[in-house]
This record gives sequence, structure tokens and C-alpha cells, in this order.
Amino acid sequence: MLFPPQHITPLPLGGGVGGGASMIIKVCGMREAQNIDEVAALGVDLIGLIFYPRSRRYVSQLPTRAGIIPDRAGQGQSTAPVKKVGVFVDDMPQTILTRVVNYGLSYVQLHGNESPTMIENLKRTLVPDFVPEIGIIKALSVQSEEDVERWRQYEGLVDYFLFDTKCPTVGGSGKRFNWDLLKAYDGNIPFLLSGGIGLEDLDDLKAFSHPMLAGYDLNSKFEDAPALKNIEKIKEFIEKIQTPYPPQGGTFNSLFPKI
Repeated sequence: MLFPPQHITPLPLGGGVGGGASMIIKVCGMREAQNIDEVAALGVDLIGLIFYPRSRRYVSQLPTRAGIIPDRAGQGQSTAPVKKVGVFVDDMPQTILTRVVNYGLSYVQLHGNESPTMIENLKRTLVPDFVPEIGIIKALSVQSEEDVERWRQYEGLVDYFLFDTKCPTVGGSGKRFNWDLLKAYDGNIPFLLSGGIGLEDLDDLKAFSHPMLAGYDLNSKFEDAPALKNIEKIKEFIEKIQTPYPPQGGTFNSLFPKI
């Protein structure tokens, strides 16, 4: 079953750049159709499907056994009207192309060591022969300012960056990195903040400010099990992230976690 890609809405998807009440909400690591439908009904902007076989949230396809026909969409076959992001780690362009077409992906998130040349080739492969347009999100795993500085090699090639916690598992660690390191980012490409974000981080998220912050990437802290999201927790996050901070008469003493 093939799904047409949702039209890529120009920035902002969920709101404005730089923080504030209306930000992009991306829920990543989803797999079950009903769960996706329930999350989409909350009004999130992006749903992430992980196509990395080593991930506990891996979305598999159904083999056709025909040899020349690409595998068909299996898990994650929701028809909810929400933009879908396919997450790949150092994958082949042909594999990415198959998922883009079969799942109707609007964005491709590259979460490995993909080179600028690879991204250029991927875009030429996809557009316009297979899809009229495709958005590119480049994830950068962060532990130091040097990791943040890697953004420069992708300037002009991607639509968003996603800053995540550096870990052996390639994302999904449930751990937060030191957001203070993002002061080193002085580019003009908007970014999503990721890395172990949970309900306990709401006050810190409201206090954090960067001119190119476009939204938040939610994953493991909003799960009942790998790839199964807790609807009430996501709903609570969406409602509370819109509440101004700090509260009247309140102060904020510690923003960044000790690592």
C-alpha cells in the first residue's frame, strides 16, 4: 500500500522560530497504526518512523518476494493526515527512496555520518522523478561544541537540524545533553531540540531560548513500551509547553543539567 506524501508546509510548521507558545512538535519512534492515529489527533506536526534495523522502534516492511518489486509498507501504515518523517542511519539512497514512496514520507531524517555529497545525491535521486519535493532533517549528536560545529558542512543542503544526545545507540537514549553547548550554533537553519526530553523538562524548555529553535522532538520519555506512546503524557506536554514561564513572581536558578 502506497501513501502520497503530505505537502511540505514552509516554516513554521507548528509555530515560530526562536521559542514561544507555538512550536513544532515531532513525536518520533512510532510504529503502531492506532497509536499513530491517536497521537496525530492531538495536533502534533510530525510523526517519526525509524527505519534503522538495530533500533527497538524499527519499522519493518513486508517482502514481496518478487525480486524486482520494492518491499511494501508493513508496520506504521496509518493514514492520519500528519506529516511523516523517515529516520535513517547511513542507509543506501535506494532503500531511502523505497520508504519515501511506500510510506508517503514528507521528510527524511539522516541520523548517521551522512556526507554532504550523499545528501546531494539523495535529493537528486528523489526529486522530481519520484516525489515533487522532500524535506531533509540532519541529526547531529552532541557532546561538545565541536559536535555542534559540524552543522557548517551541511549549510544549504538541509531544511532542519536536530540536535540530539551523543550515545552508542544512535538516539533514543533517554538522556539529555547540555543545551548550553547550542550557544555555539550561529547558523540560519532552524533546529529541533531532542535528547531525553520529558515532562520533567517543561520548565527548562520554557526558559531555554535560541533564535533558531523551531520545536521539540519527543520519544522515549513518552512511551509505555518501545514504539508505543503514552497519549496522556504527550497531551499534557502539548498543553503545558504553551504556558508562559517563569510563573508570576517565580525565578529560574538552574537551566542546564550537570553532566
